[in-house]
Amino acid sequence: MRILFMGTPDFAAVILRMSAEAGLDIVGAVSQPDKPKGRGHKLAPTEVKTEAQKYGISVYQPETLKDGAAADLLDELKPELIVVAAYGKILPEYILNYPKYGCINVHASLLPKYRGAAPIQRAIIEGETETGVTIMRMAKGLDTGDMLSSVKTPIGEYETAEELFDRLAALGGELLVKTVGDIEAGNVTAVKQDDEKATYAHMISREDGKIDWSKTTREIINLIRGLNSWPLAYTMYKGEILKIVSAISADAAAENANAQETANAQEAADAAAGTITALEKGKGMKVLTGDGALYVKTAQFYGSRKMDVEDYARGHEVEIGTVLGG
Repeated sequence: MRILFMGTPDFAAVILRMSAEAGLDIVGAVSQPDKPKGRGHKLAPTEVKTEAQKYGISVYQPETLKDGAAADLLDELKPELIVVAAYGKILPEYILNYPKYGCINVHASLLPKYRGAAPIQRAIIEGETETGVTIMRMAKGLDTGDMLSSVKTPIGEYETAEELFDRLAALGGELLVKTVGDIEAGNVTAVKQDDEKATYAHMISREDGKIDWSKTTREIINLIRGLNSWPLAYTMYKGEILKIVSAISADAAAENANAQETANAQEAADAAAGTITALEKGKGMKVLTGDGALYVKTAQFYGSRKMDVEDYARGHEVEIGTVLGG
């Protein structure tokens, strides 16, 4: 089966690699145009482009797909199936209708939950304990097509979006290879999505990372996990941005949960949420939340690189009693 692959970032590159190594007939890869990166603003290839070139797969990077811009490419490659994974653009109807077996999308959620651009981050931020990958037929709507296959996986209590990205990409690659075989053999059954159960995963922005310390410990930790490694959750410390890379609940770090709960209650009564109350060896910087406290383990203070808070404190004063976020 002749397959045209369309994708752009790491998530898609992993799926492309697994597809190629499984022997799928990838006749071409379409990716977003190269973009300037780094201090020198030099054009850098997309991850899919880099991966495709390793396997000798021709890469195409059209500026637009509108008004039949990719029609000649389709006629040249004659794909029987188009596979999309995090491509980043909506496919026009003439592309959706071209292949014999249609267009399918590898989506990193258990549809119909978390349709949209940021399903992995939003699932973690919302405190989900389970997610997965769904392969669906593509339709005009955003991630609304009939589902062909899916796989579930639990989300670890402190698993970050970056870690989950890697796991879901591998699961997506495995699922795609199996699903393509089933499509070719006529062994797939399309299942309609229940639109009433749909949720939307809005694109992530830097502004999403602002921490509200009055929220619960779990909500704050979920935000920190969900925005690791980009753009990172943040707060204000001494008038400068403090980016928080990782944190654990004070209860989880405590040897005696009952004693910790008593201490948290006393601290909450004495100080505002966001207050730094301690810097403890082996735990980190203790900060009060809306229902207790957490320990900031790794952070990026203004003018510094990402590092363990205890390492930072060896060369800089961390002022106990400072209220973060002000």
